[in-house]
Amino acid sequence: MQKKLVFLIVFAISAFFFQACEDGDDMKPTQGFKVTIENVFEGKDYFTSGTTDAIGPGGMYSFSFNAGKGHYLSLATMFVQSNDLFYAPAMDGIPLYDGSGNAVTGDMTAMLNLWDAGTEVNEEPGAGPNQAPRQSGPNTGMDENGNVMLVNDAYTYPDDEDVIMLSLAHDGGTEFTATIKNVSNAGAFQTPLAPGVWVVHSEDQTPLFMSGSAASAGLEGLAEDGNNVDIASELDDNSGLVSPFAPGAFAIFASDNFLFMDGQVASPELEALAEDGNPSGYTTAFNTPVGGASPAPIFPGESYEFTFNASDGDMLSFATMLVQTNDLFIGPMGISLFTNGQPISGDITSSMKLWDAYTEVNELPGAGNNQAPRQSGPNTGTDESGHVMEVSDGFTYPSISSMIKVTITGM
Repeated sequence: MQKKLVFLIVFAISAFFFQACEDGDDMKPTQGFKVTIENVFEGKDYFTSGTTDAIGPGGMYSFSFNAGKGHYLSLATMFVQSNDLFYAPAMDGIPLYDGSGNAVTGDMTAMLNLWDAGTEVNEEPGAGPNQAPRQSGPNTGMDENGNVMLVNDAYTYPDDEDVIMLSLAHDGGTEFTATIKNVSNAGAFQTPLAPGVWVVHSEDQTPLFMSGSAASAGLEGLAEDGNNVDIASELDDNSGLVSPFAPGAFAIFASDNFLFMDGQVASPELEALAEDGNPSGYTTAFNTPVGGASPAPIFPGESYEFTFNASDGDMLSFATMLVQTNDLFIGPMGISLFTNGQPISGDITSSMKLWDAYTEVNELPGAGNNQAPRQSGPNTGTDESGHVMEVSDGFTYPSISSMIKVTITGM
């Protein structure tokens, strides 16, 4: 009887350890990870830019552009019968929307001024031998080494409205058309207007020039010789979309717990994240920039970080809104966190995609008035009933690697 009792005890203990070993097969070791999401947009001085043609007396030139609330128009064109004078608005430009968010239209001539680039000594307008119509070559006048300022010398100039007229029309949506007319043909002093440049910019971006500061080399060429090639190149290099990324959310899963799915309708939580940068519907979110004290978007040079634990077989999904859009977000639908049992590490930017939540109609990136920086409130754009997909809307977006960098490291 005693031997039988010992046998049963040994059998029970053996069975317990055998089951524990089997259960242990399902208890995979975990690995800690840290993900860093960096905004790598290159800062720009202007949203968009372009050029104007020469305009003879009685002629006109029109150009169209897109702009959103908070955008301004600046332009410059040479007063040809001078040494280095040009027409332009004040440094901060012409506001394209009023305080109520309505497009500004009509005659903008009163906002133009005649500026002196301060790069060449002035001669009598229309008679100076070193002025463009009479000089032997570009840049032949006497250097002045001054600063940009409103023209203020001993000469008499025609009133601005007797030479130039500027009008704005709103074509619908975010599109405007500006028209420059040379009206000097109706006055006593006739002059061409030289090829010029224009830019659309926000209040905190760099103007075309600074009153009281030296003109750039590009502005000197435009103001002295009507040569807009160099300044147009400078402006083009410094124009383009720049966007923050909004707080986002992430998920770790081993089966079907995706944060979002290609081809499926966006959840209400994803809609709020993609349209308004609001990840509050998710239990695992990242919202505070590295070094920051409170939730905020990340601007160029800033980053988010988040950490988690995962096991072999787990995948990572996350989403962060591209703020200067209606409902676009960047992230991976799912990345395997282990390869052959080893945790992944390094730059995973190539696994990112730009997705369209398809919950709100897209507008021109950076200009749409229903996009987060300009909308009157959350969820204000035109509803769109579609499925999550990679963006394909006819607009142009920067490459993903020029917008964001994502790295993952073990902990």
